[in-house]
Amino acid sequence: MTALDSTLPEDVAALIGEFQYEKRGEFPVERGYIWTSCASVQNGNPVFWDEKVANEITGGPIAPLSLLSAWARPHYWAPGADGEQLSLQVHFDLKIRFELPEAIMTDNTNVFYEPVRLGDIVTSRQILKSVSGEKRTKLGVGRFWVIDVEYHNQDGALLGTESYTGYGYRREATA
Repeated sequence: MTALDSTLPEDVAALIGEFQYEKRGEFPVERGYIWTSCASVQNGNPVFWDEKVANEITGGPIAPLSLLSAWARPHYWAPGADGEQLSLQVHFDLKIRFELPEAIMTDNTNVFYEPVRLGDIVTSRQILKSVSGEKRTKLGVGRFWVIDVEYHNQDGALLGTESYTGYGYRREATA
């Protein structure tokens, strides 16, 4: 995938490497979400349940890595919000821009840095890394794109990055 593909429209090329959709989480990191998440998958790690253990091992209570995006993910609906709220808006923008009604995620990689702690307010921002030229796959004709989502706490510390590779496409007519 080449970020500067010659078939890439200028308006899309201009977005590569730019921060978009910076959103501050709607609530602070709190134990109830952590415990509910851990209970749902039977995660009995004492770091998440026992404050003494958390203090000894991690310097205080932390959230599971798997919850990183939950702290900044918008609710699908919120009072006063304009339309539905989507957590990977750049992906949906590209589907619309290229008139690609179908899409899948083909890869997801997470890198974690600082732990998420009780009381943190997590902010996310999306960065379009690349968009391919048109490709034909078994699914149809479309484009691949890579989008990173960075997560920071209220002090600006980088908590982690999720990197998504998506493929937006049009199904081809079958005879």
